[in-house]
Formats: sequence, structure tokens, C-alpha cells
Amino acid sequence: MKKHLDCFKRIAPEPVTGGEIRQLIEGAFLAYNSARLREACLIFQSKFAVPGVTVALSAAGALTPAGLGGSCLVPLMKAGLIDWMVLTGANLYHDLHFALEQPLHMGNPLLDDRELRSAGVVRIYDILFKSDILFEADSYVRDFCESLGDRGRIGSAEFHHLLGKKLLREKPENASRSLLATAAELGIPLFTSSPGDSTLGMNMAALALDGVNLDFDVVLDVNQTAAIVHSAKKAGGLSGVLLLGGGSPKNFIMQTEPYIREILMLPDTGHDYFIQFTDARPDTGGLSGATPSEAVSWGKINPDMLPDTVVCYGDTTVYLPLLTAYMMESGIARPQKRLYDRLNAMLAELRADWREHRKE
Repeated sequence: MKKHLDCFKRIAPEPVTGGEIRQLIEGAFLAYNSARLREACLIFQSKFAVPGVTVALSAAGALTPAGLGGSCLVPLMKAGLIDWMVLTGANLYHDLHFALEQPLHMGNPLLDDRELRSAGVVRIYDILFKSDILFEADSYVRDFCESLGDRGRIGSAEFHHLLGKKLLREKPENASRSLLATAAELGIPLFTSSPGDSTLGMNMAALALDGVNLDFDVVLDVNQTAAIVHSAKKAGGLSGVLLLGGGSPKNFIMQTEPYIREILMLPDTGHDYFIQFTDARPDTGGLSGATPSEAVSWGKINPDMLPDTVVCYGDTTVYLPLLTAYMMESGIARPQKRLYDRLNAMLAELRADWREHRKE
């Protein structure tokens, strides 16, 4: 194993723009899972990408290391087609590599991992990078956390927004490759359902050992995500969810509806539109494979809108670029909702409605 990774092509994709993808998907994707992807593209174009729909995206699995943040999610964000997001902490941490120009490389899953370790190389299946970049990213995160001082509890949306603003100031030339930087620029809230299950959380934990008073406010995240959906529906709008994989990010988005309806007991019908890319089967009972029809029984999906839901079984790294190219080629764009700027107001609205309901 060579000491350096120069022999492997760097992962640095350009944003997806499209180019006769619509003709391919609409004309040739006619059966089985290709037809489900065609259906997803048509639903996203006709239902999600219209005024009055608030679009949430969840992402599990190692998507940002594969370059899908800059190549696919950033173009969708800039087109106003994603309004708020829930990602694993790991996806947000590895997004830093692209903002900080830390190289990741296309590799081979059959390489000898003992040789990789001795050479100081880390592998995510067929993605390779020097372990040094982890230490550099960790240092960047710790410096950021220390700059917050004895802040106490902080919502993950605010934490990621402030981190994204720091990247915008210090690395503006890389903003279009970074979810964190782009979200901060466009006012898109980025939540994580697993703040302690990532290097971001671990670096915060390390500071706690030195007595720094800084911690993620998970309860605030639950209320803010619910407030986004409640505000959208109360104003007469609709809610659409695009789920990349499953796991806790999917659950965190989907639980907003039973939280509003069952816990707060406020009027709610469930999310209206549902698209999921997953390789998980439903018959194992896991949330990652749970279908939209099953979600109806929990109050997570509006039962009247089941025809506008679809599950594409397969690899997100195949489906997401095709969906993105389809939408970029359509030329559809919406004004930015800038939900981050309105989080406090939406939370106040949710609190007021809940208190009023309790009086009744």
C-alpha cells in the first residue's frame, strides 16, 4: 500500500445539472424499481416542488463522504426544493472535509485493511482518506465548540447554523461543496437525530471533561421540528418528506406528526407526500423498511394521500443523482423559505396553540 493516496482519484464532484435525463427516465424506466424511480421523480416534480409544500429531507448512511452533498443535495437546496433536513451527525461531520478541502479518494473495497491501517489510511467501503484529516477536522470542531463558551444547551439547528457561518467566513470558495455552509447561507435548518453518535458529539463530550458547559438540546430539536410541520399545515400548506435511507433521521422527521396529534393533541392529518430510497425490507420490522401504508396507522402519513407516496428499493447513491438531474433539467426552482430565520416564531406558535388547547 502506497503511503499516499495520489494514485486514487479524488472525490470532488461537480454539481449535477442534468442533460436528457428526463427523456431517459420517462421513456425507459417503465417497470420494477426503475418505474418506482420514475414515479418518485414525477411526484417530486408535481407535488413536492410547488408553492405551499414544505419539503423535509432525511439522510442516513455515509452519503456525504461519497460526494452526494455537493453534487446533489446542494443543487436541490439552492433551487429551493429542500426546506429543512435531518441528517446523521456523521454525515454532517464528513461534510466538513469538503468545506475544508480535505481530500477523499475513490478506492477499492478489496484492499488489505491491515496495510491501510499501517499506512494511516481509513476506508469507508471504497472511499479512502488519510486518518490525518480526521484529526484536522476534530481540531476545527473543538475550536468552534470552544468559541461558543459556556453556552449551556444548544439546539442542533443553531449549532450547525453557526458552524456553517464559520465555514462561510473562512472558506467561502468551498461553500457550494458543503451542506453546512449552504444551509447557513440559505437559512435551511439542519437537525441531527443522533448528536452523540458522531464525531461532532464526541468532540463536545471531550470539552465537557474539561468543564465546558455545552450540550445538545434534544428536547428543543423535537419541538422545533414539530413546529415547522405544525406551522406549515396550520397556514394551509402541505408537508412532503424525501427520505434517503432510514434509521433515526427518518424516524425524527416522521415522529413530528404523532407528536403533534397524540402528545400535544393538536389537529393534524400526517405528512402529505412521501418518497423513500431504501434497501431495507419491510418484513423485518425495522423502521428503515417501514412502508408509507404502515405509517398511516401511526398517524404519520395522511391516509388520503397514499397515492402520492412511493418507495424505491435500492441504493441512494444511484437514485439521488438521477432524481437531482431530473429536477435540474426541469428548471423548477422555488423561493427560499428560510425556515431557520423563523424557528423561534414557529416554536412560539406551537407553544401558544398547545397551551390554548389545554385550556379547552
